[in-house]
Amino acid sequence: MVRAKFKFDGYEASLHAKPTIDPTTGKTDYSKTTSVEKRSLKFSPVFHNGIPGHENTKFWEASPSGQLVLGTINPEAWNKFEIGKEYYLDFTPAD
Repeated sequence: MVRAKFKFDGYEASLHAKPTIDPTTGKTDYSKTTSVEKRSLKFSPVFHNGIPGHENTKFWEASPSGQLVLGTINPEAWNKFEIGKEYYLDFTPAD
């Protein structure tokens, strides 16, 4: 596993065409859509804070640059993030 630490910088909102799902067959119908809000959540790696031995300094020294953008149409997901707050991101093989 590799662990990273990112800060939630904010988001951009846009409209997204969500296809409908036929309730009888469960199949996605791309010819019928509804407009829903999509948020692109923007994260950046934490930065050096000048405190030797501090966790953010250690993360910054290991990975000083990068960007993470996650798009979601799920309000329950985007409401989990608070602008300016830091979050861990764990990379684990999905085998």
